[in-house]
Amino acid sequence: MSTNNLSYLRLAMWIGTAGAILYILASGIGPLPVLAQQPADVAGPSSEPAPTGESAAAAPVPSPIGKSINIWSLAMAGGLFMIPIFGFSLLAGTFVIERFIGLRQSRVLPEPLVAGLGQLGGSQGTFDPRRAYKLCQENPSAAANVIRAMLLKVGRPVSEIESTVAQASQREADKLYANVRWLNISASLATMLGLIGTIQGMIMAFHQLTILAAEQDRTQVLAAGIYTALVTTFAGLCVAIPAAFFSHYFEGRIQGAFREIDELIFSLVPQLERYEGRLRFNRHAGDGEAATSDRPNSGLTSPALATPSLAAKE
Repeated sequence: MSTNNLSYLRLAMWIGTAGAILYILASGIGPLPVLAQQPADVAGPSSEPAPTGESAAAAPVPSPIGKSINIWSLAMAGGLFMIPIFGFSLLAGTFVIERFIGLRQSRVLPEPLVAGLGQLGGSQGTFDPRRAYKLCQENPSAAANVIRAMLLKVGRPVSEIESTVAQASQREADKLYANVRWLNISASLATMLGLIGTIQGMIMAFHQLTILAAEQDRTQVLAAGIYTALVTTFAGLCVAIPAAFFSHYFEGRIQGAFREIDELIFSLVPQLERYEGRLRFNRHAGDGEAATSDRPNSGLTSPALATPSLAAKE
């Protein structure tokens, strides 16, 4: 199975899981059955017969009222801190979708680019930097940007080429990590907001106990305040856990992609050693074409002079 198919399979799996979780949350918690001990038959007054089990069973039993939990109403009762938590849920969902699109193989390491460079560097002495540069222009991606930076250093010492590759790889990795950081922020702040919302709710619940009248049920008031206060922690964790999971998932994909890019570049570096000190690879500012020169200090060449021989100067 190809890498693209695996990515689509993972995407379908996580979308299905997210849909199932949202369905469960939207449906709410059903009413809980109230079980009570059925009283024994008691003989009626004077000569009246005692009621039988059939007559007692035939009597309609009133359904429990107010025994179910409505998730939406409970979320509204969570207080002011539910608003930023909801905002972070939208932020996390948006960047999860964006990163699935942005980290496609065609945007990071296109297969045509890998196949084309493999053909160019198939045997020693056949690698053409101009064709490789044009191939990178035809397949814009993170890998193409790193390889183009490397090709612009053709003719320089290998150590300088490797340093350029490391810097370009770091720049491209930072670009890919930029939106993943929003998932880390959403996971951290949603948890913190949930905790501070619960703390505020607990403070308010205990404050209510201090102003209750003596005849009011303190246990019921305290229980209602506590379970309402815990809503923010529940909501914060519902946002933080998926955001943290997808953050680590995308970081793993980025690291894996750059390992493949490093392997591709290291296979090309030996092909450039024969040009060291003999060629300079230049880029036109106007038309974006690449040119080579056998003069170390030559400047930008014109398009008409952009096809010199790549043979090493005797």
